[in-house]
Amino acid sequence: MLNINNLSTYYGKSQILKEISLFVDSGEIVALIGSNGAGKTTLLKTIAGLLHPREGTITFCGNTISAMAPEFIVKQGIALCPEGRKVFVDLTVFENLQLGAYTKRTTSKIKEMLQRMLDLFPILHERLKQKAGTLSGGEQQQLAIARALMSSPKLLLLDEPSLGLAPIVSEKIAAIIQTINEEQHISILLVEQNAQLALTLAQRGYVLETGQFILHDEASRLLHNEQIKAAYLGC
Repeated sequence: MLNINNLSTYYGKSQILKEISLFVDSGEIVALIGSNGAGKTTLLKTIAGLLHPREGTITFCGNTISAMAPEFIVKQGIALCPEGRKVFVDLTVFENLQLGAYTKRTTSKIKEMLQRMLDLFPILHERLKQKAGTLSGGEQQQLAIARALMSSPKLLLLDEPSLGLAPIVSEKIAAIIQTINEEQHISILLVEQNAQLALTLAQRGYVLETGQFILHDEASRLLHNEQIKAAYLGC
């Protein structure tokens, strides 16, 4: 589904990603873990078209998307749920969801997707007319994920969905991620500070350090890797 080959991304003259390669197959959850500043968010932004690589290629479902603008990448079937949620706080929940469906041209399709999101996130049904800024952190995270899903993606890029949330709320978000993957049949590339949560959800995982992958393995094996346990799992 998603294939990245020898990708290098820069901020000005500073190289952030260094010839990295990664793949996500249809139906997978793939975890991306690493310390702050390792380049995880940069990778997601590059896939989503917010940044363009200087070298390397990104292909999605057989199409090269490396040089595409973000709106065309969304139309290809990739949606980004950004770090920090980034909901439009002065707009209502309903208006935020509508913005997520801006690539959909028919009213019937938008209504269909809206109903699916309200079924998946019942709390949003109760909050439709509220401004997004009045929601709790967990509710805003659900809104951010739902907004991304309104574009009907095949691949969802999730950047730190548990950031700043209480453990019980993080568990709820984890259950939602699993439901999205299993019931909505959406592949997920998951960047997550909580390595235990990420590797428990995922089938495979990559470990990124200073812009390079140092490990790639099945998630269950990474959970028991002594290097990973010491660095990221507090063991």
